[in-house]
Amino acid sequence: MEIIKTTKLTKYYGKARGIIDLDLTVTKGEFFGFIGPNGAGKSTTIRTLLGLIAPTSGSAVIFGKDVTKEKESILHDIGYLPSEALFYQGMKVKDVLKLSADLRKNDCTAEAKLLCERLQLDVSRKVDELSFGNRKKVAIVCALQHRPDLLVLDEPTGGLDPLMQKEFFDILRERNKEGATILLSSHVLSEIQRNCTRAAIIRDGRIIACNSVDVLSQTNAKRITVHGSVDLDHLIGVRDRKETGDSLSFLYSGDMNSLLRTLSLGQVSDLTVMEPDLEEVFLHYYEKDGETV
Repeated sequence: MEIIKTTKLTKYYGKARGIIDLDLTVTKGEFFGFIGPNGAGKSTTIRTLLGLIAPTSGSAVIFGKDVTKEKESILHDIGYLPSEALFYQGMKVKDVLKLSADLRKNDCTAEAKLLCERLQLDVSRKVDELSFGNRKKVAIVCALQHRPDLLVLDEPTGGLDPLMQKEFFDILRERNKEGATILLSSHVLSEIQRNCTRAAIIRDGRIIACNSVDVLSQTNAKRITVHGSVDLDHLIGVRDRKETGDSLSFLYSGDMNSLLRTLSLGQVSDLTVMEPDLEEVFLHYYEKDGETV
């Protein structure tokens, strides 16, 4: 079952590009990643999906309902976590959580209590006294406490320390196992690689790749690390060189026999060949004429 489906979804801000001709499908129960650097169009896509801004052209459907015509019905079953959360000043955390629940006409007291305990959130404090990380926790509880069928998370871990990030993703994986569909928008590629089964990569407002995370991670390039002294200046297929002491690391997509011949001419004390991680593969999608953009 398709939970999210867009067809040629386009948004312009005057003459400025937002997103262009996005065709995207997220099925029920997926933990789906949406990858791209700041300014690529991730937040514009999400805000258009949620009906916060109107599309210039194209269409978007969530739960089989048009986002422009049935927004109120759709939002009842969505938990949305924006990249930056703003609250009414002077309100205590517990009042913010109750207001969020009341807007959905739900009693979320028990679930909110559990989430606050896991995220170590003090509900007696005023929101304008909180650090950025603790405000993010408030937003997380607001998004999750009504146990929505679809979670839409826009750069969700900003401000969270590593322990809270781990707890947050533990909660998400639990929800996903229970059947919730999750759309995770992030430029932190390790988050996508550890948690998502499928992902789309967006560049300049267009989706340039969409597949399983395993397939997206596949490449003919290898991460080579050499300890010793070797001259690679004439070797074709070398990029992203990093030197530390007597260690030289680089991505290599050339002929392996040529690499071995080159290494045999140097003084090599140790050699490691590894698959590149998703972050290194991701840079490949953002290269134009050999330069990362």
